Amino acid sequence: MNSQTEPADRPPDAATRWTHQRHTTARPAPSATRGTLVRPPLVRELLLVVGLFVVYKAGRQLADGHTAEAFRNAGRVWDWERSAHLPGEGAVQSALLHGDTLVHLANTYYATVHFPATAAFLIWLYLRRPAHYVWSRRVLAAVTAAALVLHLTFPLAPPRMLATTGLVDTGQVYGPTVYGARPATDSVANQFAAMPSLHFGWALMVAVGLIAATGSRWRWLWLLHPLFTLLVIVGTANHYWLDAIVATALLGIALAVIHLPHRTLTTAGRTRPAADAGSAESLPELVGAGR
Repeated sequence: MNSQTEPADRPPDAATRWTHQRHTTARPAPSATRGTLVRPPLVRELLLVVGLFVVYKAGRQLADGHTAEAFRNAGRVWDWERSAHLPGEGAVQSALLHGDTLVHLANTYYATVHFPATAAFLIWLYLRRPAHYVWSRRVLAAVTAAALVLHLTFPLAPPRMLATTGLVDTGQVYGPTVYGARPATDSVANQFAAMPSLHFGWALMVAVGLIAATGSRWRWLWLLHPLFTLLVIVGTANHYWLDAIVATALLGIALAVIHLPHRTLTTAGRTRPAADAGSAESLPELVGAGR
């Protein structure tokens, strides 16, 4: 027997072990790669979102009727803004009042974009970015709950009702409007719930959520939505600047507490080479996606 022959039980070298591992690693199931397993049940989500909306609307109605307190708070907010040297809301309204068409468009934007844009945002995330959907839904719910507490504890008449502002109620004068002409008897909406502005808070979250969930170089243009919303809510005299500032603060707190999933199917495709797409290690970790 040749004394130079290698033993049969010689351990494989590093190259052999690496090749064997690549060929024996199990590939993830196609459904897992597409992320269908992390999408919450549709019926449950519909019931949850509708339930949150009903609770919020009912809560806003509980805050109705505090007319005297709402006007006292409005005077305080107006004085606080002047003390803080914030720009006057009238400057934005003057720009809108240069033509009937512009102010009519602003009123239409205020009346029709708020809920449909937020609903479309959540539907798209649910279908295309389930992990981002769960995160965004939680953030919106937290901001809305905090807003409801403020509406109950700090009723506030909007600037269009405060005579000292000199502002025009553009919805009543030019149309369209979602509010009744008599705020104290309006059964559709509580008009004394100006702070914070959920019009602005939700619009800002829509922009933040789409920027986080997409990878296009143009995604930052989504910030135009909250910008237009801010100009509309102030120009139509439905909100003070401070209403938007408080909404931004509440959203910032919610985003700090409710964290975005560390890795998603969206970002995984940009951070892993294509050759590793079939590896088990390349399957993204969807933190909290199913809860």
